[in-house]
Amino acid sequence: SAVEVVDVARALTFFATTMYVAVLGLWVAGWVTTRRRARIAAGGYLVAAVTAAALGLLALFLPVPGRDLVVAEGRVLALFKDPNVFGPFVVPAALILVEEILSPRLFRLRRVLKALLLLVLALGVLFSYSRGAWANLAVGVGVVLVVLALRHRGGRKVLPALSLVLVAAALVAGTVAVSGSADFLVERAQIQSYDADRFGAWVAGLEPAERYPFGVGPGQFEQIASISAHSTYVRVLAEQGLPGLLTISALMIFTLGAAVGNAVAGRDTYGIGSAALLGAWCGLLVNSFVIDTLHWRHLWVMGALIWAGWARRQASGRVGLDRKSGLERPRPGYGMMGGG
Repeated sequence: SAVEVVDVARALTFFATTMYVAVLGLWVAGWVTTRRRARIAAGGYLVAAVTAAALGLLALFLPVPGRDLVVAEGRVLALFKDPNVFGPFVVPAALILVEEILSPRLFRLRRVLKALLLLVLALGVLFSYSRGAWANLAVGVGVVLVVLALRHRGGRKVLPALSLVLVAAALVAGTVAVSGSADFLVERAQIQSYDADRFGAWVAGLEPAERYPFGVGPGQFEQIASISAHSTYVRVLAEQGLPGLLTISALMIFTLGAAVGNAVAGRDTYGIGSAALLGAWCGLLVNSFVIDTLHWRHLWVMGALIWAGWARRQASGRVGLDRKSGLERPRPGYGMMGGG
């Protein structure tokens, strides 16, 4: 696709970023091989999400120094460039917390503290005023509840999970009422004037795909359309053509299949719940239709955690997992080198 590149500097920068996030995903998938490392990965993500959400919420309601860095036009963006990126970044952490509250595996925190952290994350998503993030969270929570309900004795967990979600929703609604944000919330929930530009970008992405079967090159969409892509799939189709679209679709579908397989088998990623990861991935797939997520680090990190869990199935016949320590131990009948 680079044959058709117009802006070489932009193409090199864009392609380098794509390579970086892909390598990041592969590295995380290969690095998370123990419960300790899974705790570091999930804990680091959780700390980052809670910190960003808390800073944004404080700046939204209080006159703190540096307010303009974390709030823009009444919307929380934390330290991100766009609220539409910050909101979806928080969602996976919230879903991991939901499953962690119901089935504690990684974090030695009291459930009350976990619930408070979940509330902070939910408020962060709400006050990002990102409709994509709202849909992302709704899809993710729905998937988690369905997975929990279909598991053995799922009723014992789905009812507490549903109660947790309802209580969190009530507290969020109360916060909206007290803060006087209801009018802005209703306004954001409606169709916006720039939605026409979003639909126009989708159409604009189809035109180069017809003329250039292998695409116009990395990062060139804005050069030919004079507008942001607003969709991962449209960007890839325009910039890498049909082969690129088939490739990214295959990666997305494979990861979805791996996440479903992990959830059905009850195979967590060394303590990170498979229901939460499946919900997070489904939410990201939906988000990718309305915003360009190709360079979102959390897209690739969530994919990596799913791959790491899926890879465990290959070792399941050779090793067993000690639930207390999280360490893998050889099963009887198998040598350390994998021989029967």
